[in-house]
Amino acid sequence: MKRSKRYKELRDKITGESPFELDAAIKLVKEIKSAKFDETVEIAFRLGLDVKRSDQQIRGTVVLPHGTGRVVRILVLATGEKIKEAEEAGADFVGGAEYVEKIQGGWLGVDTIIATPDMMKDVGKLGRILGPRGLMPNPKTGTVTPDVAKAVSDAKAGKIEYRTDKTGNVHAGIGKASFDESQLRENLVELAREIVRAKPAAAKGTYIRNVTISTTMGPGIDISPASLMDAMK
Repeated sequence: MKRSKRYKELRDKITGESPFELDAAIKLVKEIKSAKFDETVEIAFRLGLDVKRSDQQIRGTVVLPHGTGRVVRILVLATGEKIKEAEEAGADFVGGAEYVEKIQGGWLGVDTIIATPDMMKDVGKLGRILGPRGLMPNPKTGTVTPDVAKAVSDAKAGKIEYRTDKTGNVHAGIGKASFDESQLRENLVELAREIVRAKPAAAKGTYIRNVTISTTMGPGIDISPASLMDAMK
């Protein structure tokens, strides 16, 4: 992969023994940020999973203690009293069949979609549109629920979804480069705890093999898995 001059200059600033201790890696990732916008700080876990086996795939959600730093636009698909509950909870868009039709027409101006169970018969029609974009409501991630107020509150507070990709990696944003080091640390540790809790019983050998932190436009910095495990105690 061809890298830009700026990227190479940032990579050259990463000096020291790798992998880095957790606190040193977080400090370094903030020091080398250089974009004109507030970059997202991203984390990647390489896990010892055989994702070709269904019992070694993980997927779930976690509410980060300090949120993600993003403004999340939420659509709640509901009817009746649940519409008022969603509006009072702070959902940006609330409705039923009219929003299903709007999405079928090409509208996708949201980051999260929450649906009540009774709406899924209509939402199911949107699978080919929402699925590839990661927007399809799912009971496993808490986005199909009768408790729309809690779902909206969690999403606004910094709830993120994680899942293994085809190579057994988990990627997620844990905040913004403008966050304090302590905020990034606490968000990362909470995500790591959740991934460890989700470890499949069928998984063998070393579970967390590599951990890499980076900003949106910056190079990756390897974190010592042992130092991350220590921080989780």
